[in-house]
Amino acid sequence: MLSLHTNNASLSAQNSISTTQKSLSTSMTRLSTGYRINSAMDDAAGLQIATRLKSQTSGMAVAMRNTQNSVSMMQTAEGALSEVGNILVRMKDLATQSSDASSSTDDQTAMQGEFDQLSNELGNIMANTKFGGSTLLTAGGTSKLSATAGMTFQIGADSSEKMTASFATELTNVHTAIKNAAASYNGTTGAAATAIGTDITGTNANATIGDLASAIDSVSALRSKLGAVANRLDHVYNNLSNVSSNTQAAAGRIMDVDFATESSSMTSNQMLMQAGTAMLKQTNSMSSMVMSLLQ
Repeated sequence: MLSLHTNNASLSAQNSISTTQKSLSTSMTRLSTGYRINSAMDDAAGLQIATRLKSQTSGMAVAMRNTQNSVSMMQTAEGALSEVGNILVRMKDLATQSSDASSSTDDQTAMQGEFDQLSNELGNIMANTKFGGSTLLTAGGTSKLSATAGMTFQIGADSSEKMTASFATELTNVHTAIKNAAASYNGTTGAAATAIGTDITGTNANATIGDLASAIDSVSALRSKLGAVANRLDHVYNNLSNVSSNTQAAAGRIMDVDFATESSSMTSNQMLMQAGTAMLKQTNSMSSMVMSLLQ
């Protein structure tokens, strides 16, 4: 129907151009941002799922850093205890040498002097080994490892994903055993003794050998538990890395745009826009056909 007031062909062309322009704008937005979902209107359900996955991966990334920091803390404590073990071995050598009949009283006094210095250094190491400003090995429940409730590690994105390890018993045994072997030992404040000891002089020398052997065993037991916990945390990290990678991939499939598909869609919409614009120009000339009928 030819009409001056209503041009149905023009209205249809305008509607088609409007729809195509909307699709073209969406494609351009996706290609410029790299995301398939830029607002909830693009995919409401997908946005909800992707947000939950993103929250999970973000939490796991923090948990991975937690495990690495915790392993570093374990290694700091274990390294300090390694030196404690070396010192105790030297002290045991001194006690063994002092207990022999070939050692004179002056020899024993000299060896006791070294023994006292080593005892003081044991106190210094145990009292002043720190990680992030917190002591690790002090006695009396004031350090990380001496907490009777144990240490809780956050190893996942959920509140239930945690791990607890207790070292209180083993650490207490270390302090007790070293104190039994070295009277001048102070593992709480690290203060050095002012008086010369008698741990490896006279008849005390032979008994001290056994005490030092017990101290070495207790240090080894604590180091072993620290190593076991550190190994477990290392496995936790590896598992988190695997889960995080796959979760990120799943979120990417929902959120990320397929550039090949979207580029093809944009090209198609551009061609439709050009065609629609050309046809709109043609439909606008239809009104002149009415005037030709009036001539």
